[in-house]
Amino acid sequence: MQALFLNQKGIQPKLVKRQQLTFEKQSVAVLPHLLPVVAAVLLSACSMQPVYKVPAMEVPAQFKEATPQAAAFGVWQPAQSGVGGAGAVPEQWWTVYGDATLNQLQDEAAAGNPSLAQAVARLRSAQAAVASSRAAQLPTLGTTGSGSRALTGGGTYSNTNGENVARSGSINNNFSLGLNASWELDLWGKLSGAVDANQATAQATSDDLAAARLSTQASVAQTYFSLRAAEAQMQFLQETLSNYEQSLKLTQNRYSAGVASSADVAQAQSQYKSTQASLIDAQTSRAQFEHALAALLGKAPAAFSLPVTGVLPKPPAVPEMMASTLLEQRPDIAAAERRVYAANAQIGVARAAYFPSLTLSASAGYRNSVLSDLLSAPNLFWSLGPALAMTLFDGGARSAAVESARASLDLAGATYKQTVITALQEVEDNLVAASNLALEQQVQTEALAAAQKSLTVANNQYKAGIVAYLNVLSAQTTVISAQNSLINVQSRRLTAVNTLLKNVAGRWQTSVKEDVAAGTRPVAAQD
Repeated sequence: MQALFLNQKGIQPKLVKRQQLTFEKQSVAVLPHLLPVVAAVLLSACSMQPVYKVPAMEVPAQFKEATPQAAAFGVWQPAQSGVGGAGAVPEQWWTVYGDATLNQLQDEAAAGNPSLAQAVARLRSAQAAVASSRAAQLPTLGTTGSGSRALTGGGTYSNTNGENVARSGSINNNFSLGLNASWELDLWGKLSGAVDANQATAQATSDDLAAARLSTQASVAQTYFSLRAAEAQMQFLQETLSNYEQSLKLTQNRYSAGVASSADVAQAQSQYKSTQASLIDAQTSRAQFEHALAALLGKAPAAFSLPVTGVLPKPPAVPEMMASTLLEQRPDIAAAERRVYAANAQIGVARAAYFPSLTLSASAGYRNSVLSDLLSAPNLFWSLGPALAMTLFDGGARSAAVESARASLDLAGATYKQTVITALQEVEDNLVAASNLALEQQVQTEALAAAQKSLTVANNQYKAGIVAYLNVLSAQTTVISAQNSLINVQSRRLTAVNTLLKNVAGRWQTSVKEDVAAGTRPVAAQD
């Protein structure tokens, strides 16, 4: 500092030394007054935040609609939060269907789905809020610089003779350059509580992203299955239409030969046209499902097409062992739990408003009327001291804020419980649906085989002239109904299994190692 001052207008070292000595004495004199501030800093660990408790849930040991062997391995555990953590959704869980086209569609949806892009943006915003709240715990440092030129003291005045005499004003310059710093001490946990709340909200937003990704993946799979079901129906109706065309020609020939009546021809034509109408309806459904797939992939329908195969993927078998602990992996449950934590932290923030806030501030710089002589010791100024602020009366605003925070905690807790209950219901619904639809598919397959056999017999009897065409028409209607029902059951079964996979966050079951690590299975119970 001495060398710097010697370079400015030749200030003498003796003057500089005296200025520095004065500054040191003043600093030492201030230290005793700062002792209470230091003590306050040591008390800054105080927090008004209530002790956090996860809302209690009574979860059954096993699912009602599961097999008797599908018992859970332990009590309910809070859901793990955060993408990539213990509660992360398995990557490519849809590969259990063994469909290469579905795998490709899922990759395209991950890259182009607009809803996922929105969820990513919301996560970035939540992470930025965490960084902002953390910054509030740190000191702030700023700099100022100013220069002004002003006229003062002008006007007129009366002399002793009573004459008005003009007085010329003085022109003054003022230049300053300085630094200022401030730091709000977190005495009552207001700032740390805000960080906790924002961190929990960011974790919940991260889980929201995982839930949105899981929902999009399930929607892509479901829409793809519906499209393939419509194709299967189209293929069946096209084959049926070809057979009905032959039956119509046969009936027309028999009518020309005088063997069949005109009523037989009319019935054959009616069946043929009805099948044509059903085929058009199936084609419409298939086109709409293709449009829906394009939207899920983030593409315009005109820019997307999928080859027709008419092959429905086979649903994977639902495991007999399905513990209720699988719900711990669901990101929506994890997000709901994190929002309970955030609401609990906000109560501490609201309570801290009852207590005074303490801010340490300091400033230092140079001020002079001559710019060239600004950076010199005599022009130095500084200040240092605490500021204590407390609201004495606010008309009940703080108590209302605390009550609002408590209500938000109750709301978040109730939402968490509702999310868990809804999750249990969804799993139970789709467990019974997947199980019963597997049996229904088997029965419906047998019904279709019987209907086809009946149609073959009716056709042979009609050709032999034993029965009327009405018998053939009735058998044909039965076959169409049975085939449509079978395709419908297959599609519904795929839907149930796919939704069940979504309900358990893409995991059929946890391994024994994972159960022991999570504390949901005793070590002695290892297989």
